[in-house]
Amino acid sequence: MSPSVTRRQTLALLTASAGATLAPTSATAETVSTAPAAQSPFTLSLNMSTIRGHKLGFVKELETAAKAGFKAVEIWIETLQTYLASGGTLPEARKRLSDLGITVENAIGFAPWIVDDEATRAKGLEQMKREMDQLAQIGCKRVATPPIGAQSPGSPKIDLYKAAERYRAVLDIGDKTGVVPQLELWGFSPNLNRLGEVMFVAIESGHPSARVLLDIYHLYKGGSGNTMLPLVGKPAIEVFHVNDYTADFTQEKITDADRVYPGDGIAPLKETLKLIKRTDKPIVLSLEVFNKKYYAQDAQIVANTAMAKMKAMVAGV
Repeated sequence: MSPSVTRRQTLALLTASAGATLAPTSATAETVSTAPAAQSPFTLSLNMSTIRGHKLGFVKELETAAKAGFKAVEIWIETLQTYLASGGTLPEARKRLSDLGITVENAIGFAPWIVDDEATRAKGLEQMKREMDQLAQIGCKRVATPPIGAQSPGSPKIDLYKAAERYRAVLDIGDKTGVVPQLELWGFSPNLNRLGEVMFVAIESGHPSARVLLDIYHLYKGGSGNTMLPLVGKPAIEVFHVNDYTADFTQEKITDADRVYPGDGIAPLKETLKLIKRTDKPIVLSLEVFNKKYYAQDAQIVANTAMAKMKAMVAGV
């Protein structure tokens, strides 16, 4: 074979090979078209406080949330207990959740784990163990852990090192039950009302599962604001309570019941969400309000409005 023929054949083969490489195959096109969409940085959840005043009961609350489009909720343990006392069972509750396509991302409970009185604290730990066992059976992996019992005006200031030891005891229960206690900031409380306090207690607990539960309203009420949120460390936040407040209420005068839908006030919502959002896993944003004006409306309208307001809140974040 002559050298010129060899060169021509070689060039032809290279051209054909390059064309095959550059031209999209059907398999490549299919791969592109079926690629999963980017994961949202947030999971939208309804805290049942938002429709708690309607007194719907455990099952109806879930149905209302599902009809509004929520795939995640925060339940109140008291409502679950009432359901069980009325003849409901935990397996039935889990099945109902599955049928509705809803997960319980967190639960709101009030066991006195932080108080100085040893007898009361012991009962509080027993209560948490019992409630966390129940939550595990319906697939809930988290429980709020606020400074209940030490939140009233005039309550003595609890030593933060002792608070950390006590939070550690609750976290140890979490290891056994599979339900992680979320250390909750309460802006109106004499204890754990500042971001620095909850972070101190979480860090000094020395437990890798320590997490903090923060809230737009409580950060405002307690005077911490959102400026220092980047120092929290994103792994510490799995659930974040959202709501809004209007210019009608100062930090000193605002109460739980004054919270409004996201976007109906002046809170730095989008700025805050940008500070806390993660790229590795979504943060559960749960709408928590206790507004009597909403309780006077139809529950489904409230839930539907909550979903619409939350979608607008996260748009572009």
